[in-house]
Amino acid sequence: MKQMLAQVTSLETLSKNVYQVVLALPEAMTFAAGQYLQVVMDERDKRPFSIASCPSSTTTVELHIGAMPDNPYAMEVIEAIRNNGELTIEAPLGQASYRANSDRAMILIAGGTGFSYTWSILQAHLRDDTQRPVTLYWGGRAPEDLYYDARLRELSKQHKNFHYRPVVEQADANWHGAIGLVHHAVLAEQTDLNEADVYVAGRFEMVRIIRDEFHAQGLPLQQLYGDALAFI
Repeated sequence: MKQMLAQVTSLETLSKNVYQVVLALPEAMTFAAGQYLQVVMDERDKRPFSIASCPSSTTTVELHIGAMPDNPYAMEVIEAIRNNGELTIEAPLGQASYRANSDRAMILIAGGTGFSYTWSILQAHLRDDTQRPVTLYWGGRAPEDLYYDARLRELSKQHKNFHYRPVVEQADANWHGAIGLVHHAVLAEQTDLNEADVYVAGRFEMVRIIRDEFHAQGLPLQQLYGDALAFI
């Protein structure tokens, strides 16, 4: 892990409340898919965000930051980007990274901008030229929250080993995915959790429920990955 000053090369909106941030690094950085960085606001205030980019990119990193006006934790980072055009970061961090050497099927579960964690892992996996199956379940409140939905549907057509399952809590009759909670969709479809590697990112409460319910359904805890697990 190293502290460095990164220049902001892009700040764009992916949806109403999600920002895509691209940072140019002062030197090449090696990281593993699924790791995160910390934005250093000051030495006692360091805020973690998953790295959304693939590790094949070593001189830039991409973040997906969910920020609303009533969420100062994230919005202050966006304001710092706008005001300064740079961020002090610490990276890479995290132990819940992609296990490329496993031969088990992969299940990726994301809630909201937890997608950035699974997106990095998915990109790395699809670059590996492996037939090992991977299924991504992405949950949001409404269809517009799944800002890469069309892109993921296209990827699932291009890669036979990739299956995409979008899940929202509210949608009209034209919605093409599941309706409900994302972990319920996983449990409805996946009957052999003991034979899978499961990666999860989202709100701590969601991760806790997944840990407890999936373990009760036969998932060994050593096959469940997510940095939030260290805090719940």
